[in-house]
Amino acid sequence: MTQTILSAESAVQVCIEANCGARFGVNERLYTCPRCGGLLDLVTQTDATADELKARWTARLASFAAQDHSGVWRYRDLLPCDESAIVSLFEGNTPLFDAPRAASFCGLDALQLKHQGCNPTGSFKDTGMTVAVTQARVLGAKLLVCASTGNTSASLAAYAAQAGLPCAILVPEGQISLAKLAQSLDYGAAVLEIEGNFDDAMRVIQELAADPDVYLVNSINPFRLEGQKTVAFELAQQLGWRVPDHLIVPGGNLGNSSALGKGFAELYNLGVIDRLPKITIVQAAGAAPLAALFAAPWGGKTRAANDFSAAQNDAYTPVAKPHTLATAIKIGSPVSWKKALRAAEWTGGGALSVTEQEIADAKAIIGRDGVGCEPASATTVAGLKKLTAQGLIRADEEVVCVLTGHVLKDADYVINYHRGELRSGTDLLSSAFANRPQRVAASKTAILAALENK
Repeated sequence: MTQTILSAESAVQVCIEANCGARFGVNERLYTCPRCGGLLDLVTQTDATADELKARWTARLASFAAQDHSGVWRYRDLLPCDESAIVSLFEGNTPLFDAPRAASFCGLDALQLKHQGCNPTGSFKDTGMTVAVTQARVLGAKLLVCASTGNTSASLAAYAAQAGLPCAILVPEGQISLAKLAQSLDYGAAVLEIEGNFDDAMRVIQELAADPDVYLVNSINPFRLEGQKTVAFELAQQLGWRVPDHLIVPGGNLGNSSALGKGFAELYNLGVIDRLPKITIVQAAGAAPLAALFAAPWGGKTRAANDFSAAQNDAYTPVAKPHTLATAIKIGSPVSWKKALRAAEWTGGGALSVTEQEIADAKAIIGRDGVGCEPASATTVAGLKKLTAQGLIRADEEVVCVLTGHVLKDADYVINYHRGELRSGTDLLSSAFANRPQRVAASKTAILAALENK
């Protein structure tokens, strides 16, 4: 789990493959290693001690400086940062909610929900997009691009508009929430709907990004994940520099779990925290290549965390035709799977999958705590319920589930569940926790009678 940390003056991009480890300048426009094709990490360091970092970050909570109002740039000591180029919508600063009803549903004494859906565009993508778009400005990019299932497109469109840069977005036609599409259109992005799924869009967008004037901001971009790692910093700070026993994260393109693992590893290596939370990644059953990898016979338990061997590559199989109503994680070939695997192994965590029914019911239960989220977020509570039922998490352990998107990202899903009309393909899902609207006469007597029955 040990990371090589370099001085801020010599911040570099480093290939994560153990048999390569090539290093490149921090401002070289790269997405993967040009030598071996591996994913890249950004490696930086501060000269400050752990106590100095905690003191700085605490002091910035009361600062009037614009960059300190951001829950990302507040932690700029551990970011490659040109402060003159920062593009921010004051992202981060997301709440940590107590969720007693969800805790009871999962068989826990207590549960907390870190709600990234409270970011400016309604999803966790903003914490990474602020850094990626800032880097695009540093590099002098002329066009920003992404492939998206909806949340990334909304986030890029907003940050590109804030930066005064044009952006183009590829989305799978008819496969994203209209609420997310509406955001991208309203923020002025060029939205291109393609035939095929997200993985097709990702393939094409990487071809477009070969143009030196074009800058790709999907999670294959290491600067995106640098921003997202600060969620680990903010969570640790909210908990008084403790960490929970378990952190449960949804799994789509797997950048979020990758970033959280990197963030906690950096805090641990710097002495800011004294242990790591076990990170468990939960995927929808119809789009679960990482969960399938953890279920493989080798189990991922006997290798070094960065030993991406041929045997492991052979065991990993993308899902050719992913399917799930949780469209934010409807991804069959996630680009960050090796980093996500590394995060789970660094922390002693793992990955599992949950069904459409389990997601739907978990989402309804989260709502009963007064916390709304999109379907993909609910995989965390659904997965947690399975883990406690299997005895892998005790009732008295401290658990935080990460919610990644706002409830209004997919309002149709919510309405259909509570009306008993939610379908996955031709299958009608049950609505065990439905809160159906009722038609009543326009009279006091009828209204009181309806409330009495409810």
